[in-house]
Amino acid sequence: MKLKLDNDGHVVVQDGKPVYVHDDGKEVAFDAPGTAQTISRLNAEAKSHREAKEAAEAKLKTFDGIDDAEAARKAMDTVKNIDGKKLVDAGKVEEIKAEATKALEEQLKASQKAHAEEMQTLQKERDEIRDRYHSETIGSKFASSKFIGEKTILPGPAAQKIFGDHFKVEDGKTVAYDPSGNKVYSRSKPGEVADFEEAIETLVSSYAYRDNILKGTGSGTGADGGGGSGKGAKTLSRKEFDALPAQDKAAKMQDGYTVVDG
Repeated sequence: MKLKLDNDGHVVVQDGKPVYVHDDGKEVAFDAPGTAQTISRLNAEAKSHREAKEAAEAKLKTFDGIDDAEAARKAMDTVKNIDGKKLVDAGKVEEIKAEATKALEEQLKASQKAHAEEMQTLQKERDEIRDRYHSETIGSKFASSKFIGEKTILPGPAAQKIFGDHFKVEDGKTVAYDPSGNKVYSRSKPGEVADFEEAIETLVSSYAYRDNILKGTGSGTGADGGGGSGKGAKTLSRKEFDALPAQDKAAKMQDGYTVVDG
């Protein structure tokens, strides 16, 4: 699934929502607020199931030593009906207790297994929705970035292929990390995390092949800058570069290729 772009490389929006194209060609408008609500609902459901499980286990602890409730009832009825002058066979009492304990342990194990499987399913669904939400949120930032569109030769998907791993969604905000794993902070607003535009500009400026992807630096216009276009340099013509899929464009840039006119 990928973002739908118009002929100018801009994100296609429907009812204020970015449009995505599935592998089968179906187009769907991505509802980010709705997805965030679903993640919150699944988290609440998982918490509810966990609390119900803990309550059930606490209640079952009061029946320690009793496995079979029906057998226990029969045993109590038997004791009630025994003549006060007669003694219950000690071996029979121990047998009843052992059977009751075994039955209760089996019930508890079955309950724990069912709750564990249900929790695992809910957590998997939540993680899948969260990951898709994060990926699509970051993808829309790359596709609509003014810096990428105006300052680089890369389309949004190709830029995301190179720099996407540096971004995460935290508390509903897109946060960038430098190659050392440190958050990228704003220069214009000291102490605050950089927004997407400032962060991508910072990451591009420290990229080893920045001259290969920035417009007007020489490397993308046939001059011998950055990676160089002289003897032995890796070069691609503008026509060859434009014909490549976004993924291959990013791969070429990462390999140090230079785009030249002609």
